[in-house]
Amino acid sequence: MARLGSRYNRWSHWCRCHVPDLESETDEFRSRSFSLKSAEQYGIRDKLPDARYTHPDMVKGNQTSSKVPLASPDPAVLADAIATKLQPGLGLQSLTPLAGDASNRRYFRATLMGGPPNSVIVMQLAEPEGFKQSEEAVSGTAHQIAELPFVNIRSHLARVKVPVPTLYYYDQSAGLLYLEDFGDVTLADAVSCADQAQLESRYRQAIDVLVQMQVDATKADDHTCLAFHRGFDVPLLMWEFDHFLEYGVEVRNGSPLADVDAEAVRRVFKNIADQLAGQPRIFTHRDYHSRNLMVDGTRLGVIDFQDALMGPASYDLASLVRDAYIQLDEVLVDELVEYYQDQMTDRGVSRIDRTAFRRLFDLTSIQRNLKAAGRFVYIDRVKGNPKFLADIPRVLSYVKRNLQKYPELEPLKRHLTPYVPELQ
Repeated sequence: MARLGSRYNRWSHWCRCHVPDLESETDEFRSRSFSLKSAEQYGIRDKLPDARYTHPDMVKGNQTSSKVPLASPDPAVLADAIATKLQPGLGLQSLTPLAGDASNRRYFRATLMGGPPNSVIVMQLAEPEGFKQSEEAVSGTAHQIAELPFVNIRSHLARVKVPVPTLYYYDQSAGLLYLEDFGDVTLADAVSCADQAQLESRYRQAIDVLVQMQVDATKADDHTCLAFHRGFDVPLLMWEFDHFLEYGVEVRNGSPLADVDAEAVRRVFKNIADQLAGQPRIFTHRDYHSRNLMVDGTRLGVIDFQDALMGPASYDLASLVRDAYIQLDEVLVDELVEYYQDQMTDRGVSRIDRTAFRRLFDLTSIQRNLKAAGRFVYIDRVKGNPKFLADIPRVLSYVKRNLQKYPELEPLKRHLTPYVPELQ
């Protein structure tokens, strides 16, 4: 397949990945990363931050709890929008609430008369102007957010043919988006009853879509896209590590780590963050997993992309194959990591040091899985949604495996394991 143009020659170094040991410097990698501004110019925003776990350049976000459910949208408003803003001849037949996720949004399926389309998905925002703060921590330049991130990033992905839902209409004053209906079958649902061959085929398709997104969305460098103004830098990665220490250890156990253990743990976390932040940055979905991929016939649709940013190539791959909701066989994980590297090479992204990339993938998995464990406790304690607690043992089992795999992570294993039963 054709290689990327000379404008993107820096891609040829995307994963040469001479990964140093955990005590090494990462200046070599930083010199090859995408040109976002320095960490000192970044602002980090999240809801309900704790002063003990914030960095000096963090900006506090909306501290309103989301435990009060949203009222359903006015059917008259929906009917009017469908009749006047969508395709002529359509009418609202019924409205069905859909199962929620970890966000402050609500979703409904509007069944239509006069289609196709025969249905649309209605996304209801918690606040019409609430998009000005992400529900995830964000690190990036002081870029004016004048457009809903979901709309902004959807437009960028649609331009490069990533299979994202069509946006039929955005009623900004009501905080309602009318979207293409990808159906109810997630990748997680599809593989739950699949045989081994079908499971492997589904995951290869997910990697094909991932590679398309990473290569094409990065190549189409569009500075109107919010993702290019924020990235996984050291402060953001450390914020996520500290989010785990705050919620996954302190809140969960009712007491913090001892000072000597906290210092040792954060020292290793900082070294991992340096390595991840030092990698070349590419377009990163940030939550690319089995519940955010929709099986729509032969197509695999991508949703929940509004928090996209620039990050290491290993991040979305780790999110997919070290999934909080589906545990893949280790042999298949190895095969999928190799398949991903093959596809990137086919797209002209060369000079892959495969051994070093696998190590980087495992370090990325540690970071993401610890963050997920802490986030699941946060969602329970702060948002009043306990349904993700059952997934904590799975994500921590991945961390345990990687801690056993790398002797240089022994300090992290020694100082963190006494506080986390799943790591013992």
